[in-house]
Amino acid sequence: MNNFSAAISSLNEGFLLNLQLFFITLALAIPLGLVITFGSMSRFTPLRIVTKTFVWIIRGTPLMLQLFVVLYAPGLLFDIPMSNRFMAAEIAFVINYAAYFSEIYRGGIESIPRGQYEAGAVLGMTKVQVFFRVVLLQLIKRITPAMGNEVITLTKDTSLARVIGLTEIIMSAERFTKKGLIWPLFSTGIYFLLMNGILTLLLRRLEKKMDYFRA
Repeated sequence: MNNFSAAISSLNEGFLLNLQLFFITLALAIPLGLVITFGSMSRFTPLRIVTKTFVWIIRGTPLMLQLFVVLYAPGLLFDIPMSNRFMAAEIAFVINYAAYFSEIYRGGIESIPRGQYEAGAVLGMTKVQVFFRVVLLQLIKRITPAMGNEVITLTKDTSLARVIGLTEIIMSAERFTKKGLIWPLFSTGIYFLLMNGILTLLLRRLEKKMDYFRA
């Protein structure tokens, strides 16, 4: 019974770290992705090239490698060691998901008929006004499924934080396998399944609320 209580307590503590990574990443990566999108669609060629190259590098390399780079590169290149491993993980996650979100945003924006921008201009609206008053809600409608897939993936990717020494739920469970207990390791799947089940329901509800936009 003591082993059971200790294992459950350890799993709960580990999953709390997964949840922190998840929510902070979403809170920062969603707006940052939009900023990156504007950069990649900019008419200023140098900015567009730099932004697209950045997105290409981030999307083309493993998140695990990015975690190591953020943790070790500051110390090795600039003699400024990254002492906070959670911060290193958060930076890597935010950069990675912002890059992916930016491509989803870009695809959504480009799918909006050009005539809507032109109609807004005829009505005397600025490009910013057209985007926020006309395009934004249609954009949300179109990108919700793709964003939902990325959000589900993020819940599972948080387990990668273990590679830089953060005690998330799977690392917590592994400690008990050394004591001859295998069930804590398999139990981690329940946590992720429940989390993703809740997210799936919320995302479906969001999609239904956006049904009045026949984009």
